[in-house]
Amino acid sequence: MPVLGIGTWQNEDPAQCTDSVATALEMGYRHVDTAQAYGNEAAVGEGIATADVDREDVFLATKVWIDQLAPEDVAASTRESLQKLAVDTVDLLYVHWPAGAYDPEETLSAFAELRDDGLIDRIGVSNFEPEHLDTAADVLGEAPFANQVEMHPLLQQEELREYADDGDVELVAYSPLARGAVFENPTVTEIAEDHGVSAAQVSLAWLREKGVTAIPKATSEAHIRDNFASLDVDLTDEDVAAIDGIEERDRRVDPDFGPDWE
Repeated sequence: MPVLGIGTWQNEDPAQCTDSVATALEMGYRHVDTAQAYGNEAAVGEGIATADVDREDVFLATKVWIDQLAPEDVAASTRESLQKLAVDTVDLLYVHWPAGAYDPEETLSAFAELRDDGLIDRIGVSNFEPEHLDTAADVLGEAPFANQVEMHPLLQQEELREYADDGDVELVAYSPLARGAVFENPTVTEIAEDHGVSAAQVSLAWLREKGVTAIPKATSEAHIRDNFASLDVDLTDEDVAAIDGIEERDRRVDPDFGPDWE
């Protein structure tokens, strides 16, 4: 999986969404993340089609919302997603949350059928805690390919990172800039000043050092470019240790249907 993707949450204006996705791909991004709940799959698909990049070079992920997780709804809604995206298959399909109509046995078996039918390439989950991952692995007979969770220097997800390392699960970070809070963190900003880069780049570089794929959302070319430049940022061991030492644990995404977080 590419180590940096373009997120599209809240990118709801169709023309803007199409343009930002195409801009990101032509800049060098190769991972695009969307979801049924974002309401922008058609615009994302248009952006992929518009970009001067081959579809086979794009890692495309979408997510099934919590009210579509019954087996028949998984199948129907995924086919609708593919139609909106104007693609034959997606590289990764996530269970968006372990909530709503989610039933591990029934939901994940439906995902496995989609994979067997060639409509998806990999099965992922999102916002899963270790106990959810254990159950999913039991049902699938293997670990999910990826777990997408909120992660950034202010919410470091140590337990899930350890689980991912031990269980060969890709960890994908949404809200990797803590919805802007990293810009106010003195540790992050000081390291950014030392390197002559942005706080966003430092946060994304730290995630990369942890083996995590980040999918920052961005709409303007300037922000898309700034995030992409994080690939050229080399943090020192001391930088990484300093960020590791941030004690704040600031969860920005916590809906009432979410897990009982630790």
